Amino acid sequence: MEILNKIFTAIWKVWFYFLMLVVILILSPLLIISILKETWYGVFFRLAQIWARTIMLLMGFVPLIKREEKFVRNKSYMLVSNHTSMLDILLMLHLAKNPFVFVGKAELAKIPLFGFFYKRTCILVDRGNARSRKAVFDQAQRRLNQGFSICIFPEGGVPDDTSLILDSFKDGAFRLAIDHQLPIVPITFYDNKKRFPYSFLEGGPGKLRARVHTFIPTAGMSQVNKMELREETRKVILTALEKHV
Repeated sequence: MEILNKIFTAIWKVWFYFLMLVVILILSPLLIISILKETWYGVFFRLAQIWARTIMLLMGFVPLIKREEKFVRNKSYMLVSNHTSMLDILLMLHLAKNPFVFVGKAELAKIPLFGFFYKRTCILVDRGNARSRKAVFDQAQRRLNQGFSICIFPEGGVPDDTSLILDSFKDGAFRLAIDHQLPIVPITFYDNKKRFPYSFLEGGPGKLRARVHTFIPTAGMSQVNKMELREETRKVILTALEKHV
């Protein structure tokens, strides 16, 4: 029985990557048009939401979102969450009400087809390159001026230690939030690691619970408050995760 489960899981995961490419191909004419102008990003974002929701539906995932506070239309935010799975991107797209721009790893741009759109719509960062990190702030400024929000996974990537509940947070999201006086939106993903871990023979369909916590204001803060803001945000997410271990 265990061997059959692993075979099913392997086929199911191949189905996931197949869906990613097929849905992009179906939407590609509209996606290509939507990236011709940076100001059309809002259209691209809505198409990306269709892509994410279609994949989750056909994979057997059921998103369940609890909100302690609602987004205000046309307001910019800094979205942050724990990062354990490729589902984090899909679920973040699903739950957001306002268009946002991902700040993500430059190496994801190498993924066939997905990478074509990724590098043209996201803010890419090479964490080992100081110049790249500086460019992130310039690009984020431009996107914020266009009225969009920003999303960063502050752990800086999926932790190598799979037993780790939540890794330490990097400073970038909180420095940007303070510079632009953006409210922090802490978001906890409870089930993504279990449902779709990076281990190829593990995972399965089911509920994807997420909680959008009360926003943390940054109005009046300066960079001297950065560490305090970072740790306050991490504590909110860590406490929520520990209650559901």
